Amino acid sequence: MKINKHKYIAVVFAFAFAFHPNVSADDGTSDTPSEYTERVQIIGHNDKLRTEAGAATLIGEVELEKFKFDDINRVLYSVPGVNIREEDGYGLRPNIGFRGATPERSKKITIMEDGVLIGPAPYSAPAAYYFPMISKMTALEVFKGPSAIKYGPNTVAGALNMTTRQVPKSKEGAIDLAFGSDGYAKTKAYFGTTNGNFGYLIDAVHIEADGFKALDGGGDTGFDKNDIMTKFQYNFSNSQYNQIVEMKLAHANEKSNETYLGLTDADFKQNANRRYVASQKDLMDWEHQQVQFTHFIGNDNFDVTTRLYRNDFERSWNKVNGFKAGAVVTDLQDILTNPETDANAPFYQVLTGQRDTEREYEKIILGDNQREYYSQGIQSELYVYHTLFDVKHVLNVGFRFHQDQIKRHHTTDAYTMTSAELLSDGSATLAGDTNREKTDAISVFFKDTMTLGALDLTFGLRGEFLDASYQNEALGKEGEWQKKSTDIWLPSLSGFYTLSEHSGLFFGVHEGFVPTSPKEPTSVKIENSINYELGARYHDESSQLEAVIFYNDIENLKESCSFSTASLCQDNTDGEFNSGKANVIGLELSAKHTYELSADYDLPVLLSYTYTKGEFDSAFSSDFSMWGDVKVGDTLPYLPENQLTLDIGLTANNWQVNLITRYIGEMREASGENVLLSGVTTQALTIVDMAASYELGDMGSIYLKLDNLLDNQEIVSRRPYGARPSKPRSASIGYQYSF
Repeated sequence: MKINKHKYIAVVFAFAFAFHPNVSADDGTSDTPSEYTERVQIIGHNDKLRTEAGAATLIGEVELEKFKFDDINRVLYSVPGVNIREEDGYGLRPNIGFRGATPERSKKITIMEDGVLIGPAPYSAPAAYYFPMISKMTALEVFKGPSAIKYGPNTVAGALNMTTRQVPKSKEGAIDLAFGSDGYAKTKAYFGTTNGNFGYLIDAVHIEADGFKALDGGGDTGFDKNDIMTKFQYNFSNSQYNQIVEMKLAHANEKSNETYLGLTDADFKQNANRRYVASQKDLMDWEHQQVQFTHFIGNDNFDVTTRLYRNDFERSWNKVNGFKAGAVVTDLQDILTNPETDANAPFYQVLTGQRDTEREYEKIILGDNQREYYSQGIQSELYVYHTLFDVKHVLNVGFRFHQDQIKRHHTTDAYTMTSAELLSDGSATLAGDTNREKTDAISVFFKDTMTLGALDLTFGLRGEFLDASYQNEALGKEGEWQKKSTDIWLPSLSGFYTLSEHSGLFFGVHEGFVPTSPKEPTSVKIENSINYELGARYHDESSQLEAVIFYNDIENLKESCSFSTASLCQDNTDGEFNSGKANVIGLELSAKHTYELSADYDLPVLLSYTYTKGEFDSAFSSDFSMWGDVKVGDTLPYLPENQLTLDIGLTANNWQVNLITRYIGEMREASGENVLLSGVTTQALTIVDMAASYELGDMGSIYLKLDNLLDNQEIVSRRPYGARPSKPRSASIGYQYSF
């Protein structure tokens, strides 16, 4: 890869800092982090007032264990500023956004596991068709505002870091067994120990379900997921340095009978959990491998964490794409939106098995979107604690060299509907998109936090330097290729003013960035924004409170056409569109308090509220299915104006009961006019989940879960291709034993 002069200077600058630990320090500093675990879990536990600027939320293991959710969506609903578009009810392929950024396949947030990019191809194809199992995580961290500037590439919305279990200091293990509604079953176990300087961990999870949807004519609508992780750790620490090396190996796979095909609104009202017979062969099959080496060295004056990583992901998703092109051109979204028209009624009848295929253009096309990804790189991060001219500084410098790639091998096959069964028409398999996109990226960031009395002031700067390439590998189209480069510096400024031991104010401004894909021409512009926030924070032994006002001034909004947006992309799958200026304004509020009812009973209460409004500042017309003809003031799609979560618990010495209620307001399916789903919204939804557990002393514990206690189902999305329900009421019972 060619590196220009500016990139070379940036790399040298980063390495000069990252590997020069001989800095002046304030001897006797006792509150500087020097443990490896504090660099894996970035925020640290909330045992005192946090003085960093920027909104950051930690969900620790205790909170995760309360409800034992397997669905990342259900976990993140309690975090203010998060907007989600549900799809399958289990969170298999989440759609997560922060602060109004499109939630589509979580492609605008930076997703990490143990501080490392975990998306299949975070630069070349950021749509997160792979997402780690939340069941194996011990903590989640959500960063928004200036606190996310160090976790690129995407800095418009924020970052999500998930922490896996660490190698224990002594013998430790657990087993968790559960079963429940719709054939749900979970087996989860881990064991680890440290003998002398050497430690290891084995952590495995298996989850399966038959699915809550009923396929016309019968058939499986469930999934089967597995994840096994091992860690090996060696401690080289001496009197001068803490030093640890670790190797993590992981393998995961999934088979799920999932489809992009939804329902008409009328069919949804009759049976929200129905699935049309046309989706009987739909199947997602993927496999993921991970290798990661980590080295940590530090003392009271500095610490450096370096990670070398490689992730491989292969997927095959065979699913209904639509009908065969011919004399009549059809669109699945149009058929399911307007099934009663003379043009659409015959196709609807074929999809539902009411009528056999009679004409060539009524044949159903199943597309197998086979894709291969890899993501690899090395990153290093330095913290230095020193005093200069009587001013305390915390210098944080990071460097990353990253490569990722996606190879598409899409194919299609034609089927007939015959007596409510899909049968191959015997024709040859046709090749679809066959191409490769690759990105080489160098990233650097610099942050300096200065303590000026009661004010902690942080100056930040992030650099992203991308060399991207695209190659069409279809026969006869080898001449279609492109190479391009993107260089950008992203500044940030933030501060925290301590009012007292328990309270403070913070502010921040930073530049946001989302790159374009390698195959997009330079006429498609990157997404760029200036983002502001102002907040207050309070913390004491029993209460925590944080309130944030934010405003994102978006210079240029960017979205992409894909099957998951129910878009007709023609020959440009994942093609990108620009809109122009937009803005998002909002309020995030979180409050937590524990009431001591007596010596034996506590009542913890958590309240989370988000108000968000996103609007376009310019008028334009677009072929993108979620925009259409937009006028000034039209709101962004899939962005609820109001969201509220209330979590109430009752805990005693050996039992606890927790109830969490979530309200999600309605969302627009499309922003403008003259496009399918114009003026259509999802329905506001209130969901109540309950969990209870009872300790059996040395015999472990038992627990009961009831998701969607009130069995309230609404349309959470009409993408991809038709109305989709929230998960119905489900129950499970489990047993957990720890030692």
